[in-house]
Amino acid sequence: MLRRLYDWTMSLAGRKSAEIWLAVIAFVESSIFLVPADVLFLPMSLAKPERAWRYALTATVASVLGGIAGWALGYYAFEAIAKPILVFYGKLDAFNQMSAGVTYETIVLLLVTSGLAHLPPIKVVTILSGVAHVNLGLFIISAIIARGARFFVLAWLLRRYGESIRHFIEKRLSQIATAVAGVLILLYIAFHYVLAQ
Repeated sequence: MLRRLYDWTMSLAGRKSAEIWLAVIAFVESSIFLVPADVLFLPMSLAKPERAWRYALTATVASVLGGIAGWALGYYAFEAIAKPILVFYGKLDAFNQMSAGVTYETIVLLLVTSGLAHLPPIKVVTILSGVAHVNLGLFIISAIIARGARFFVLAWLLRRYGESIRHFIEKRLSQIATAVAGVLILLYIAFHYVLAQ
């Protein structure tokens, strides 16, 4: 099923309505959809590099709005809507583990790591933020920074290096972003360990 979703999402890049689809995919990725918007963003930006910044803005705005929708699902409708979505994607156990001692600081850290590296999936974090009643203003600012950084860095790389960077992005960017996310988590743990002394 995941492969079919991926192929379908890729097929949208060649359509005249691709930018609308980019916004739709970025929106639903942040609340209920499994395939990341990057799948559509990369080929669109390579096909029309002069529009890469515009596509990054579209994806960022739609992703943040989708994150707000995910937050609202967690805040207002966890049992009725959000929980079945997490069960459908097999993410309920991960969600329950994360929600066990969640604080504002961990939510912000998770927003940054999921926004940059999809670690954990952004939809899990947005729903968790609502369940934990994270301040909506703080949530929105964190989401703008994290999602904007991802899409605008990708746009910059594609504008600067073009097609030659595509293979690197598709194969290695997730690993690099995951490593950066890991460093952030370690710094967070070390910071809290020092404060606890």
